[in-house]
Formats: sequence, C-alpha cells, structure tokens
Amino acid sequence: MNILVVGSMAYDAIETPFGKTDKILGGAATYIGLSASNYQVPIELVSVVGGDFDQTYLPMLNQKGISTLGVEVRQDEKTFFWSGRYHSNMNERDTLVTELNVLENFQPKVPSGSKKPDILLLGNLHPLVQASVLEQLEERPKLVVMDTMNFWMDIALEDLKNTIQKVDVLVINDQEARQLSGEYSLLLAAKIIQQMGPKFLIIKKGEHGAMLFEGENYFVAPAILLDKVIDPTGAGDTFAGGFVGYLAQVEKIDFGQMKMALLHGTTRASFCVEELGTKGLMEIEERAFDQRLSKLKDSFSL
Repeated sequence: MNILVVGSMAYDAIETPFGKTDKILGGAATYIGLSASNYQVPIELVSVVGGDFDQTYLPMLNQKGISTLGVEVRQDEKTFFWSGRYHSNMNERDTLVTELNVLENFQPKVPSGSKKPDILLLGNLHPLVQASVLEQLEERPKLVVMDTMNFWMDIALEDLKNTIQKVDVLVINDQEARQLSGEYSLLLAAKIIQQMGPKFLIIKKGEHGAMLFEGENYFVAPAILLDKVIDPTGAGDTFAGGFVGYLAQVEKIDFGQMKMALLHGTTRASFCVEELGTKGLMEIEERAFDQRLSKLKDSFSL
C-alpha cells in the first residue's frame, strides 16, 4: 500500500541540555516520511517550503524512497521556522521563535497521480486545511489518520470536530485528550472522543508510552527505556510514521495489527530521541531496530 503524508516541512533550531543546533531540517511531514521510509513502501509528501530551503534536502528524501512531487517551492518566500529550548526534564520546552512564513497561507495541492492513496496521514495543520485534502481525493483511502494539537482546540474547535468525524484514527497526547473531551480519566476521555467519529484513538503519553482504543478494547504500550534522551523534537511524528509504515505492509488493518503498529511507532521514536533533529532517523540500523522491537514485544510475555 502507498502512503500520502500532508504536513509541514521546516527549519528547526533546537537547544537541549545535551546540545544545540542552528537551522536544521525539521517539520512533521519530514519526520513522518523518514520514519515510514524504513518499510520500503511508496510515500508521497505534500508540503510547502521557501526559496531558502536547502537544495540537498529534497534529493536526500527522494533517495529514501520518498516522493516530493507534491512539495511546493515558493522561491520568493521563506520556509517555516521554529526554535525551542527544552528544560532539564525534557518534558517541558519554551518556544523561542515561530515564523510561519510559507505555512501561513498553505493550501495543499495533491498531485493528480496521488489522489488514490491507500493510507492518508494528515499532519498537524488547521483542521480546514486537513479537510481540504480529503476533498481532493478521488476515492476514500483504506485508512485516514489525523494528528492535531491543543492550539486548534483553542481557536477552531468546531472545525476540528467536523474534520475528526471524517477520519479513522485520531492521534493526540494525554493533555489534548483531556481538553478535547473535558474528562480527566483517559478511559472516559477515549469513549467521548470515539463518539466524535474516529474508530481508533491513539493517546500518546511521551516517556510513559502510548494507548490505543477501539470501542471497549484498549492496548497500552510502554515507552522504551533509554540510556540517553538528547532531543524529543519530532518523536510524535516519528511514532506516526512508524505506525502507518507498518500498516502499509499488512493485508488487513484490524485491532491486532494496530497494536503491532503501535509497537513499531514506539520503537522508531526511541531512535529519534537519541540524536538532535532527524539524525537519529537517518542512522537507524534495521538490525538494531529489530532487536529493540523484539525486546519490547517480549515485555508483554509473562
């Protein structure tokens, strides 16, 4: 199966207790695409960058098997830029700079040859922009996965709810689940959110793992314990890329395969956080991935 990813491509400047970068490659679509590319399935990115975007990045993505035909380059504008500083506990961060630039008026244009994806992953964008992608497709994908954040809950709640009705899987973190549902209990929150439309709900809990819900069924995957966590930037998007990358390989998408996809996403994310920026994704050895995944699966055997 093929995957269509719609989201941001960006420059990030990151500072953590363990290192600091100038402008480096970032953005949700970038992390998702790089993570999913490990599964040797066709991937297409739809995004937008400015004329300042490093000309080596798109060919690098192409070499990873990621099509960038849907990436719009606006030569006279600048690429989306985000800068942040993480606190010592790595769970909190301060946003230092956000420059929307080309992303401010981004209207995704799905290439004519990409309007029948098997899996669509809608990265964190305004819910009306996400909905516009669905409207461009010639047929409904086998699976529609949507990411969002509390910012859209604050300023575009009704638009968000309308878009949520149209997707199969919603991916949010625990704070966002509580805000969207109005419930502190994540079990109650999950029930309320599923009534909004998505058949599956994933609630990410950072260093405490992730939870998968389908009706009355739920599955909790722990995070992988690591010797070092250098940079959490992009971990959630890396998780999403591993999740859909695995599902693109299976014949039937059901709760059992979703559980395995959750473990794949968790394992991919564990490599991302061990280096600054996308470097950890660039250097994943599949043997090391298989070993880490196997150890995670073994943790469920009593």
